[in-house]
Amino acid sequence: MPEPCRHRPAARPRTRAARAAAVERVEAYLRTHAGATLSVAELGRMVGLSERGLRNAFYEVRGLGPKRCLLSERLEGARRALRDAAGRQITVTDVATDYGFYELGRFARVYREVFGEAPSATLGGGISNRPPAAAAPMRENPKCL
Repeated sequence: MPEPCRHRPAARPRTRAARAAAVERVEAYLRTHAGATLSVAELGRMVGLSERGLRNAFYEVRGLGPKRCLLSERLEGARRALRDAAGRQITVTDVATDYGFYELGRFARVYREVFGEAPSATLGGGISNRPPAAAAPMRENPKCL
């Protein structure tokens, strides 16, 4: 007879409120650790959910998966930091790495796709104070983090 399994996966939150609370705990952690790059599995363990459980909670609460939602928030944080850097000695690299982007070419490409301008243009005071007219929307649900 096989031995009983000693590892029991985390129970799925039974209510929408419990799933929303788990998503909010992950978001609160990431707000205070802007550059953190944890896997979805690690984030799930922090709130007592499996990776799949956290993904399902994010889809139900935010309408997007956790990676997409968190990437969007990191990009928006980087954009705010670039806009607010006027007159200070700061570079795009400084801001990108502060927000957990270490592949700078990929960061610049995605930033341009989302906001319609290069990060250096935002830093230089380009069109960054206007809403991105031609930018492709990154997410359908604006309520991530």
